[in-house]
Amino acid sequence: MSETPPNTLQYRVDGPEQAPVLVLGPSLGTTFHMWDRQVPELARDWRVVRFDLPGHGGAPARPFTSVADLGDRLLATLDALGVQRFGYAGCSLGGAVGLDLALRAPHRVASLALVAASPRFGTADEFRQRGVIVRANGLEPMARTAPEQWFTPLFAGAQPAIVDWAVQMVRTTDPACYIAACEALAVFDVREALGRVDIPVLVLVGSEDQVTGPAEARTLVAGIADARLAVVPGASHLAPVEQPAAVTDLLVDHFAGTAQDTSGALAVPPPRTPPVLAAEAPEVAPDAGPAEADRPDPYEKGLGLRREVLGDAHVDQALADDPDGAFQGLVTRYEWGEVWSRDGLDRRTRSAVTLTALLAGGHREALADHTRAALRNGLAPGEIREIVLHAGVYCGLPAAETALRVVTRVIEEETTPPS
Repeated sequence: MSETPPNTLQYRVDGPEQAPVLVLGPSLGTTFHMWDRQVPELARDWRVVRFDLPGHGGAPARPFTSVADLGDRLLATLDALGVQRFGYAGCSLGGAVGLDLALRAPHRVASLALVAASPRFGTADEFRQRGVIVRANGLEPMARTAPEQWFTPLFAGAQPAIVDWAVQMVRTTDPACYIAACEALAVFDVREALGRVDIPVLVLVGSEDQVTGPAEARTLVAGIADARLAVVPGASHLAPVEQPAAVTDLLVDHFAGTAQDTSGALAVPPPRTPPVLAAEAPEVAPDAGPAEADRPDPYEKGLGLRREVLGDAHVDQALADDPDGAFQGLVTRYEWGEVWSRDGLDRRTRSAVTLTALLAGGHREALADHTRAALRNGLAPGEIREIVLHAGVYCGLPAAETALRVVTRVIEEETTPPS
């Protein structure tokens, strides 16, 4: 196992040194050992590089900010190994990394296998809620539910040792890195870019996968020109663990189609320069002055930030309740696009200020909404209660008493793990 300098990943290499390189990416909550059953066969003809996510499997706990950030760390790791071009297979979050690299570094990825992957993993609200639960309760709730998410009931009942291994993998993951991964998946969405993936792609999914199942797999196949679908019977989310022989055979067959030159490097066509999309010029009123014409409309920026903080469901409902959009347009542009988006305060601090102001004004419904937002922005339940206590000294104890009931209810709703 390697040392891990900053901005690189913990990894392991198996197989002949001069062989073409195949990179294997893990799922959230797992380690590179999820590929153990595939490596003996793959390493006969490939130099197999497996990596751990930050904070997983004993890797240094350096949270990443996005799937692209994780992809950059992987490229830096491969650069240090002298690897320029490679095949790539990734499971779930590992598959997202593969998609990201195929779009941002197409000259480096020769062929791609996406296992239990999706161009959009659930909803942003689901992943941010998962982060809130982990922040409040640690990883035990995720560890307890991992087997039912990853394996079919038949496999879990017949393989208790593997189930225990899966639970321990999640338990020993760094919580901050797990939360960061949830935040990264919350904003990952490459549905509109799939047509730019210009390499052979195997889309592999377990027939019983309830997390990223056959429907998501078919979305990938429909969007990628050179993609084929393989459904593995009797497998759930971690198909490489549950049906190792079938997955191995599919990977061997897929990557065998990648040509090799005499040096052992992957021989791929030279990258085609992606088309440059001309930005649409904003419409400017004829009488707008130069300063007003050049000033970007903060609406889209504000809307994106508002969704990140308050959640898609809340924002969608607010927009639906404003038929002509005038009021919500003002809120989105001014409150979120102009104020919340400023660099002077981080989101935790802005949440603390907002909670205090809403407490002072007696705005219970908005206080509930922003308590949820504060949990998403990284404030712990104890910190939120402390804000209410502190504000009560200055805003009045009756107001604080009412606010405490509101935030306590919301905290209980948001941090109680699903049964």
